[in-house]
Amino acid sequence: MSHDNGAGPLPLSPGESSRALKEPFHFSRRDLVRTGIIVALIAGLCLWVSFRFLDPIPPHRIVIASGPTSGLYHHFAERYKKALAAEGVILEERVTDGAAENYRLMLDARSGVDLAFLQGGMAAFPEAEQLAMVASLYYEPMWIFTRRGEAADALSAFAGKRIALGSAGSGTNLLATQLLRMSGVTAENSTLLALSTSRSIAALKAREIDVAMMVTGPRGATLHEALTDPALELVSLAQADAYPQRLTFITRRTLHAGAVEFVPLTPPRDTALIATKAMLVARDTVHPAIVNLLLEVIRDVHDDRGYFEAPNEFPNIDLVDIPVSPDAGRHHRFGPTLLYRYMPFWVATTLERFIIIVVPLLAVLVPLLRFLPQIATWRVRRLIYRWYGQLIVLEHEVQAREGELPVTRWLSDLDRIQRGVENVSIPASFASELYTLREHIDLVRRAVLAKSAAAT
Repeated sequence: MSHDNGAGPLPLSPGESSRALKEPFHFSRRDLVRTGIIVALIAGLCLWVSFRFLDPIPPHRIVIASGPTSGLYHHFAERYKKALAAEGVILEERVTDGAAENYRLMLDARSGVDLAFLQGGMAAFPEAEQLAMVASLYYEPMWIFTRRGEAADALSAFAGKRIALGSAGSGTNLLATQLLRMSGVTAENSTLLALSTSRSIAALKAREIDVAMMVTGPRGATLHEALTDPALELVSLAQADAYPQRLTFITRRTLHAGAVEFVPLTPPRDTALIATKAMLVARDTVHPAIVNLLLEVIRDVHDDRGYFEAPNEFPNIDLVDIPVSPDAGRHHRFGPTLLYRYMPFWVATTLERFIIIVVPLLAVLVPLLRFLPQIATWRVRRLIYRWYGQLIVLEHEVQAREGELPVTRWLSDLDRIQRGVENVSIPASFASELYTLREHIDLVRRAVLAKSAAAT
């Protein structure tokens, strides 16, 4: 028996064996079942890992920082809570002193707060880089009240007065302090008091303070009470157009005569105000599906026009001072996907995750299935060549051995190889290779017997 330099498999008989090596592989039924089981197990494992770790299920509970129970933030949080509960999501409210406290909670990763109402102008980068705006909700003017007949048209005129700035953790306190400082009114030349909105209006009417400042949306009960109280007067700022030039988050708004009431006419004349915007802000770790659900809720809750909003102006993603969430941006531009439009939230979420995971998985598995015949061919030929390798080693030993011959061992090894060949189940397309291998086993067996006979 000859071979190339004694290093490779034995050469097959001319013609049929060489052709067999080139024939395409055809699965037997057993191979099909075995391959199907393997593929199913791999696919199942990939799906489990993907669903478990790669794209986690949206949470059933989220936490929002709102504001005082008398304010609009709390009012809207309650409405969000009811709408989300209908979709199987629990919204837990964290009552706070206002936007400033909300901002501090959002910066604290250990606070457990996922969402918060914030006031434009309070965020600073890079400290707020982990936050993203879900939507801008409505205008929040700075309302400045004095007693009737004591109003001025500039903040600088309030130097030396007793001024209520809102509670310590509120956005009112933060913005009022900034605006007053720009006008030269500080704690050194005036009395600045941290009072809540409701408390400041009561104190103003009781002559305990001279000026009440508040930042709030236009629909609050306390604000309406102050606007319609004949003893109080709303300040119109002569520099209202100048503030947006100094502060990019500020815009000028006009409360037109009669916007609140026609009888009596309230306010009695057009009033120039400055305003920021209320925002809903989320951590960048909030699940995209929750962001999309929040946006649908926001559209339903904030559909009422205030004193200043144009039709369909809010909610929007006009940049205030926090970058827009990418998920919110896509939702604002394109709306909800077909799944979320026509299916319940959790059904749509599950199907969306399935599509996101399965499509890439199929992109990997389909080409893999195309290579399975080649893999199977390699596996069968590897088995045949392993026997060829054992046969070559034995043949070399038979050819090279002199003196006492281990004929019994040689024949035992040949019997072992023979049994392996006879007991293996391979596709019919490899039958010729198997027959050729059996012939080579016989050739070596005859060589062993011939050498044994010659030795005796």
